Amino acid sequence: MILSPSLLSCDFARLAEELAALEAAGLTWAHLDVMDGRFVPNITFGPPVIKAMRKTSKLFFDTHLMIEEPGRYVDEFARAGADLICVHAEADRHLERTCAAIAQAGCKPAVALNPATPLDAVRYLLPQLHMVLIMSVNPGFGGQSFIPFCLDKVRELKAMIAAAGAPTLIQVDGGVTLDNCADLVAAGADVLVSGSAFFGHPPYAERLRRFRERCGA
Repeated sequence: MILSPSLLSCDFARLAEELAALEAAGLTWAHLDVMDGRFVPNITFGPPVIKAMRKTSKLFFDTHLMIEEPGRYVDEFARAGADLICVHAEADRHLERTCAAIAQAGCKPAVALNPATPLDAVRYLLPQLHMVLIMSVNPGFGGQSFIPFCLDKVRELKAMIAAAGAPTLIQVDGGVTLDNCADLVAAGADVLVSGSAFFGHPPYAERLRRFRERCGA
């Protein structure tokens, strides 16, 4: 199980310090929520901030683009230092082309699906995807409660990946807590995104230990 803390819930006035604290605590991934005020209501940050963070951190930047027309910005996020670029199926008319562009830019391609979006949206893309992100809340706001049917969606996606013989990882984002993380991993999740349930409970090394303990990792 990989834990990818969502920086949306960290102290934005201390980003460099927060990144250093994550590394010191033994974390290897950081989840970067990019919002444009169009695909989702909120606005967060973009390539300039990621570029500044990249200079101070060796963490794997798990970059989640909650933006319209993400294909237009792939090269910018790649140059800024993203390691993985995840785009929403609902926001891109030419999903295969965008995923190919992400790989060509030197990043790992991933696709996110909103809670009500069917898995068929990624069925034929699985061999070229590093990861599929199952949104377990409606995107745009932190601190929401997990939508229960998303657990079944993870199980179905795991079976689909196995049938395709693909190495694709499954990530879950939204309402992930100590109470449901074990069920998510048992269902097939490989990467868990946690925001307020992680950053709201320091010290980070102890919080990571508790997540791993619950998941049997």
